[in-house]
Amino acid sequence: MPLSSPALRIGLLLVVTAGLSACGDRNTYQPPPPAEVTVAKPEERKVTLYMEVTGTTAAFNRVDLVARVQGFLEKVGYKDGAEVKKGDLLFQIDKEDYEIQLQIAQATQAQQEALLAQADADLKRKQDLVKTSAVSVAQLDESRAKRDSTQAALLQAKGQVAQAQRNLDYTTIVAPFDGTVSARLVDPGAMVGAGEPTKLATIVQQKPIYVKFNIDEQQVLSVRERLRAAGVTLKDIGPVPVGIGVQTEQGYPHTGTLDYVAPEVDATTGTLAGRAIFENKDNIFTPGLFVRVRIPKQLDVPSLLVPDISLGTNQEGRYVLVVNDKNVVEQRVVEIGELVDGGLRIIKSGIKPEDRVIVGGLMRALPGNTVVPKTTTASAAAAAGQGAETNGK
Repeated sequence: MPLSSPALRIGLLLVVTAGLSACGDRNTYQPPPPAEVTVAKPEERKVTLYMEVTGTTAAFNRVDLVARVQGFLEKVGYKDGAEVKKGDLLFQIDKEDYEIQLQIAQATQAQQEALLAQADADLKRKQDLVKTSAVSVAQLDESRAKRDSTQAALLQAKGQVAQAQRNLDYTTIVAPFDGTVSARLVDPGAMVGAGEPTKLATIVQQKPIYVKFNIDEQQVLSVRERLRAAGVTLKDIGPVPVGIGVQTEQGYPHTGTLDYVAPEVDATTGTLAGRAIFENKDNIFTPGLFVRVRIPKQLDVPSLLVPDISLGTNQEGRYVLVVNDKNVVEQRVVEIGELVDGGLRIIKSGIKPEDRVIVGGLMRALPGNTVVPKTTTASAAAAAGQGAETNGK
């Protein structure tokens, strides 16, 4: 059949048209399937609200050890930086001169005791003789005065013995409590206590240990208002737990007890001083450290919680993405509260308990788009998010 045949041209035209149609079908835009996201309903439970401040650790006891009497330092009874027990010998000052002074004072006391016994006997005889007029009243008065003077001299001698004994005791310096002693400031053989007390070292007790902090006026008023509304005082609620953590730790792994609250606000700083006490059994803390402090301010507060990782920020503030009943993403502006343990954030308003909050696949979730939701729990999502942050660090 010739190529110019009308039938052949029609056949070729049909083949080309079919081929073009097939190519057109393959090039037509095919929308991607809906993105998969992970959703969780807000967690409803009662939580404790806290105040978070910065504090410093302070020694439970701290004493400068000084030489209160003059003499040559004879002995140092510890190693620099050693832990010691109450009563352990720390320094010994030459005591020989003070032992001699004590012996002299004791001899003087014994002498006055003998003189007093003689004066008492003489007075008693004259009291008997004055009745028979064998001695005059004047002689009796003289004997009484001598007895009283000797009695006063004995009291003075006893005081000198006590003073001599105290000076002798001051030559031995022992630990006043269990603690750690600093490096000595004076070497054996040196003269100490000449003219004024000589500082020898410092002993610090850090088991237990204090943590001191300040609460601003606004927080003080807030706490007192809550206590007033509940009709209780700090004493009524019993020991108040206080959490602390150092800069190298996550959260507040150490727990102590509120030990002291100042009776008045410092007018110059507008803060109220507080103090907590911790056992510090493992010597984790040393005095002078900066620590993070968390104090409870309200207990059992009904709250709605979502993972903190689900929150976003825009010009309107903080928001979350939720999936509605048609599996369409919606953006909700929320008012947030405090971050609680486990990576959960309190939501004060903006969502309801039945809302499905997107907690995973946030980069794939765009408001107005349809998604395929997979369900988890808020706590599980928060824990997974914290784990990812930790691994990233």
